[in-house]
Amino acid sequence: MSCNKIITITRQYGSGGHDIGKALAKKLEIPFYDKELISIAAKESGVSPEVFEQADEKATNSLLYSLSVGLYNYGNGFSSMGDLPVNDRLYILQHKIIKELAEKENFVVVGRCADYVLKDNPNLVKIYIYADIDSRIKRAVDRQEIDPARAKQAVLKADKNRANYYSFYSGKKWGLADNYDLCINSTYLTTEQAVKMIVSYIDILNKK
Repeated sequence: MSCNKIITITRQYGSGGHDIGKALAKKLEIPFYDKELISIAAKESGVSPEVFEQADEKATNSLLYSLSVGLYNYGNGFSSMGDLPVNDRLYILQHKIIKELAEKENFVVVGRCADYVLKDNPNLVKIYIYADIDSRIKRAVDRQEIDPARAKQAVLKADKNRANYYSFYSGKKWGLADNYDLCINSTYLTTEQAVKMIVSYIDILNKK
């Protein structure tokens, strides 16, 4: 199935957003990026993937200072990135990689403020996946092997981390409907049903 759109997936923890994004990419026959971006960033920077994995989608309070003193200059490359914490280095690298990918292909990407990074791309479709807390706790216990006694706390903490990350790097509020083109409650949907809804929406956009 052909697709002339780049789709970003923002998701609550435990909502199934990763699975939906991966299945959507397969349905549309386009690349899928999530943890793959970490591997690409690690290869480009020489930093261990395990180090970037620990820093993924977590904000620090240092990048704004770095911007203000001129350590980070996108137009002139990344020669000063060694002065930045690993979280900021990963964000900058992923920002660069996402922008470069968008110049040559359509794809589905999960998280990483990709909707903000590509905000000026005319082919962008921004999706937000959410679900009720009970279903997210169940998924966390079943899929992530989280202790049921602390599952709710883990789910809420993961959402808070994602919200802080998104707000820090984009200046926008994570999960606010105004930031997205389509918001889907996955509580009572299978992955396949959610994909079908997104594909139908994209078909409508393609006919405009």
